[in-house]
Amino acid sequence: MKKQNLVDETLTQLKDFTAMFESEGKLRSVPLKLFIALCLNLIVAPAVLAASGGAISRVNAYAIGLLGLVTVGLAIYLMMVMLQPERF
Repeated sequence: MKKQNLVDETLTQLKDFTAMFESEGKLRSVPLKLFIALCLNLIVAPAVLAASGGAISRVNAYAIGLLGLVTVGLAIYLMMVMLQPERF
């Protein structure tokens, strides 16, 4: 009985999660983009920490990684605005 309830709850959460990806509303896309950026930061920050040779703390490495992701995102956005101004 408990297993069936757990399976039903998991399927409901999975449906909600996929509905978030399928929705085209801007309200849902912003949190999704933030979540993806934080997940990418989990990949970038250890590389920054390793490249520094231990000269900076882990918190600073995560901050630098996030700053780098924001900078790259803004650069891509500005390039799109320059190349396709009619979309914006």
